[in-house]
Amino acid sequence: MHSSPAGRTEALKSDSFGRILLVHEAGRSFVRRDLTATPLWLRLPAWWLARREARALQRLDGMPATPRLLAWDGRWLDRSFMAGAAMYQRPPHDDPAYFRAARKLLQRVHRRGIAHNDLAKEANWLVLEDGSPALIDFQLAVIGAPRSRWMRLLAREDLRHLLKHKRMYCRAALTPVELRLLKRHSWVRDVWFATGKPLYRFVTRRLLHWEDNEGQGPKP
Repeated sequence: MHSSPAGRTEALKSDSFGRILLVHEAGRSFVRRDLTATPLWLRLPAWWLARREARALQRLDGMPATPRLLAWDGRWLDRSFMAGAAMYQRPPHDDPAYFRAARKLLQRVHRRGIAHNDLAKEANWLVLEDGSPALIDFQLAVIGAPRSRWMRLLAREDLRHLLKHKRMYCRAALTPVELRLLKRHSWVRDVWFATGKPLYRFVTRRLLHWEDNEGQGPKP
């Protein structure tokens, strides 16, 4: 933690695409994605991902249990802070209420025309101080017409990832319909595993030297 002209800051995460800071300023706290720490050769993709997140947060417009966009100027993306822990830090073991609320939250996000597209990562699911769910990190979010075939397909993939977490932490609460959905693999998933995931692993592990356990953060 250190002080700066912008206030007191605490580093939450640092990787090749910049730093995530918790900023305490003028009696308030917020989260800042700082792109100024990004290597020059990654500035463009880092900017593109941050802009994508800003657009998604604008569309959400302060929906409860999602971050509120405070500012985006091409270098810094500021969003509201939600007190809680990542799912892997505070697992919702045997907590069907958490997963019921998470599914309703996901439905509200999808009705706004947003597919999160990165919900396999437990780090993107929060368990708030009251035990309820929240979503963060919309860098890979897709925006479109909610009832379009493409968006419905992506929404189903979001739901499948949530149900995988439910299977991990609250398996007894899975319904027969949810179990059937878990067994249905879309062509998007199959294409990702055949092409996208090997490329992702090569870039993150060989080029960027990440070992992040599917989003739980880089190992020390």
